[in-house]
Amino acid sequence: MTSTLFTGGRVFDGHRYRGAADVLVVDGRVAVVAAPGEVGASGDVAVVDAGGALLLPGFTDAHVHAVQGGLERIRCDLSEASTAAEYQRVVGDYALAHPEAAWVQGGGWAMSAFPGGAPTADLLDAVVPDRPVFLPNRDHHGAWVNSRALALAGIDERTPDPADGRIERDPQGRPTGTLHEGAMHLVSRLLPPTHAGEHDAALAEAQRYLHSVGVTGWQDAIVGAYAGMDDPGPAYVRAARAGTLTADVVGALWWDRERGLEQLPDLLALRAAYTVGRFRATSVKVMQDGVAENGTAAMLEPYLDRCGHPTSGSGHSFVDPHVLRTAVPVLAAAGFQVHVHAIGDRGVREALDAFESLDEAGRSLRHHLAHLQVVHPQDVPRFAALGLTANMQTLWACLDEQMAELTIPFLGPERSAWQYPFGDLHRAGAALAAGSDWPVSTPDPLAALHVAVNRVEHGADGPAGHEPFLPEQALPLEVALAAYTSGSAGLNGRHDAGRLAPGAVADLVLLDRDVCAGPVEEVGAAGVVGTWVAGEQVHGAT
Repeated sequence: MTSTLFTGGRVFDGHRYRGAADVLVVDGRVAVVAAPGEVGASGDVAVVDAGGALLLPGFTDAHVHAVQGGLERIRCDLSEASTAAEYQRVVGDYALAHPEAAWVQGGGWAMSAFPGGAPTADLLDAVVPDRPVFLPNRDHHGAWVNSRALALAGIDERTPDPADGRIERDPQGRPTGTLHEGAMHLVSRLLPPTHAGEHDAALAEAQRYLHSVGVTGWQDAIVGAYAGMDDPGPAYVRAARAGTLTADVVGALWWDRERGLEQLPDLLALRAAYTVGRFRATSVKVMQDGVAENGTAAMLEPYLDRCGHPTSGSGHSFVDPHVLRTAVPVLAAAGFQVHVHAIGDRGVREALDAFESLDEAGRSLRHHLAHLQVVHPQDVPRFAALGLTANMQTLWACLDEQMAELTIPFLGPERSAWQYPFGDLHRAGAALAAGSDWPVSTPDPLAALHVAVNRVEHGADGPAGHEPFLPEQALPLEVALAAYTSGSAGLNGRHDAGRLAPGAVADLVLLDRDVCAGPVEEVGAAGVVGTWVAGEQVHGAT
């Protein structure tokens, strides 16, 4: 029997802040939560002195692309750069260091670094003229390619835009080097397959990194073949069988938007094959629309042009709303949780409509809508009424360059005020979960929590300085912490995790301070001292 006593700290139990308390863990589960000094440590009990900092359940990321994030970290990782010149330098240095790579792959660039959010092929040609380059941006709804990649794919001024995407062009119609949404597949289909060893290394690096920021479990938001990308599912299965998967992971199987209910047998077969140990493929991911920055998020009214006039475009509904309304009850009846990407107000409404016909049993599966950038006020109360969870990526709810330059001007003032209405959703009784969408943005829950409670980034120095974005939509800290712990763990079907109470699995994180006792303006300054999964330390040196 192994025991660990956490003493001298404060406790958030997954629902509320309890203040000073000692916690005893025995054989991977919480045995006692008691007032300081009431739990004796004797014999073979390891003691962790929390030093007045906060002990809480491990964070569960309810929407992340871990293997994809790991691949970008071990490939050409642009996530730490921020300007066009810096991106060029990183790409050039990577190409020089990897002459054996037939393609330069990686990603993580920000749209705000380029005019109109669209980088050009000539910038890549200057540093990699001899090989094709394919670099998705941070939100993975667009890719930057060089001229060699365009030529290999046969993309020129005569190439039509696919129905679900757009090729960025110059005034003469020639492709300039940015591919949006489904247009990415025109090049990604040519990418060499990622070998198993590289996938395994990516998952190992992703898990190490996620544990380092206090994440003990997650839902991988795309498992299966997607837009020519390799399926991360086998890597999870190999890790689960080998015992190297220390996190608890749910995989969301990709709903092929080119098919209908005829794909259900395939999903059932994948669920059976991909449910091994700590990994289970019990969710289905539907991408209902795109993103606002490139005009593909589905809107009830058209986007505006730079002069404030309505355009002819209102985004894409990637899945026909009738098909979605038909598919959701069938998936629920088969025991699948449905996980919907919905960013525009039309995309959100179409998703909500699809859940209207579910009975109580169908609603018990914790179906959820992720991202929720623009939500029509009339739809806010429907989340609670339909038993749906709002899966929040709170880090995005701030007035950064991308919001100021690529979003607000094209939404207009009324719709801009409907963005990320997390406060309204909470007040309307919606269940909340939280995630990062890494590698779209950092997987650090503390960075996301800071924006959730302040509506401004920690250390923000963007175009609006420290001006909070729609501050009335900020969440109380306890609510935000609960979303990232018990809320997300419950979403993943782990009712014995995400909380700090006797009998719960001892997935724990120890911070370097008590964020509940300090000013909320300092939440983002906190760090992770140690992370434990089922009582075993997986990060830190405490």
